[in-house]
Amino acid sequence: MALSPVPGQLLIDATIGGGGHAVRILEANSPDGRLLGLDADQAAIARCGERLAAFGQRATLRQANFEAIAEVAEATGFRPVDGILFDLGLSSFQLGDEGRGFSFHSSGPLDLRFDANRGRPAAELLADLDEQGIVHVLRTFGEEPHARRIARAIVEQRPRGSIRTASDLASLVGRVVPTPRGGRRRRHPATRTFQALRIAVNRELEVLPTALASAMDLLRPGGRLAVLAYHSLEDRIVKRFMAAERRGCTCPPEVPVCVCGRSPRLRSIGPTPGFPSDEEVASNPRARSARLRAAERIAA
Repeated sequence: MALSPVPGQLLIDATIGGGGHAVRILEANSPDGRLLGLDADQAAIARCGERLAAFGQRATLRQANFEAIAEVAEATGFRPVDGILFDLGLSSFQLGDEGRGFSFHSSGPLDLRFDANRGRPAAELLADLDEQGIVHVLRTFGEEPHARRIARAIVEQRPRGSIRTASDLASLVGRVVPTPRGGRRRRHPATRTFQALRIAVNRELEVLPTALASAMDLLRPGGRLAVLAYHSLEDRIVKRFMAAERRGCTCPPEVPVCVCGRSPRLRSIGPTPGFPSDEEVASNPRARSARLRAAERIAA
């Protein structure tokens, strides 16, 4: 584990999800270490409350988006900490929840929100945006090469009935996206569309830089930051953030002497990025796109 937890440490799982990482952390920092687990998804917090009950008061759980990590850590006594983990992927529980629309095959509402009490469902977003607005979302957050074709089909569908379920949208995208040369698809044609909408409704790329900056301020010297990203947009943000913190100085190259006064605050740990092994992908195919970036806080 990139965090390398040891007994007595304070650690934060900023996206606790199904609780798999949390269990391993609490086993490793036993008997007196503690963990703060955050998740925007109330269902995830409820599940983890049951799964982590055996660890007693060593596990503290809060429903919160990780953009609020600084405030929650301060309120619960987790400052400074020895390690922070961000796992930015979807959990199996979310994909299996018919009422959320994360799965292409779901007949439930096209919602895609992590926190059902915040923001607008994806179905409402698609119903309100014009064609150019949909194109912008699909290109910006999904890097979808067929954004124009998909957006036009969505708008043309409106007189015949709105897109309400995940399977409605997946079927529509499957009809209009051309089959690749050779006739075989490596993944579902709606993958990028669903990614784009999920990122948009949850403001994922907007809040990630804020969360990373807050995490830096929470780490004690020697503390570790580990981030698992599953698509290039998130990984790019993490890569640039860590590179800037390793570099420190922000002065332009033409300035001969540093005047900004910023010192490096991170050093890389292990291969950057780290990739899943063949065995990990075989046991969990969704891990194939995972990229791990880990770094250690140094005194600045």
